[in-house]
Amino acid sequence: MTRRYYVPDLLEQHGSLALSDEEARHAARVMRLQPGDALELFDGQGHQADAVVLHIDKRSCTVQFEPAALVDREPRLHSHLLIALPKPERAKEMAERLCELGVGEITPVSCQHTQRPPTRNLLEKLRRTMVESCKQSTRNVVPALNDCIGFEQAVELAKDNPPLAAWIAHPGGQELLGIDLAERSSNTEKPPSGRQSVLALIGPEGGFTDQEMQMASEMGWTNVGLGKRIYRVETAAVVIQTMLSR
Repeated sequence: MTRRYYVPDLLEQHGSLALSDEEARHAARVMRLQPGDALELFDGQGHQADAVVLHIDKRSCTVQFEPAALVDREPRLHSHLLIALPKPERAKEMAERLCELGVGEITPVSCQHTQRPPTRNLLEKLRRTMVESCKQSTRNVVPALNDCIGFEQAVELAKDNPPLAAWIAHPGGQELLGIDLAERSSNTEKPPSGRQSVLALIGPEGGFTDQEMQMASEMGWTNVGLGKRIYRVETAAVVIQTMLSR
């Protein structure tokens, strides 16, 4: 089990700090830490710091920590997955896996075959899931999870800020394994951040409609296929992110 704790304002702290109530409860009741025990703090923005427990009880935990440093464990490419989310339990597991694999950003999308858009409560649960995933995987960046948008707004993202690639996953498209992003990346000017972005749209269980596919094509999206079988939403998302994490 991990001894990593999330402190989003880590860079604003100096010397010692009190963990949040949730993190303190985990340290005391789950990990059963004691004064003098070592742990690691991270801020979800790429920084981490070594720390040691000063005081701990059932409700609070105060730690002394070293200056935070930027520790980069991110993939070469910044992936932005736009997903028609599956049912809550499946969405939670999907968010956990994508976070482990290094997804940069997730935006829920409401499509014509979407039964119901995600609730605020579900999005908050998914955000907490991704923080926990970062703890376990030693990732220092918590991916952005945006509010739900409509399909038309989603496909316009490729026009507003042209990425290295914009994929829409749909049967019959170009085989994803045959796309050489490395060659394309070397011929494209890199942004100030140093990480080029890839957009990927993954539809609901009913798939995209012909109208949606036509709209995406007109906006410059490339139809990509994921093999001979039809995957569930969360499986398709993991397959695509695995490709982008190499």
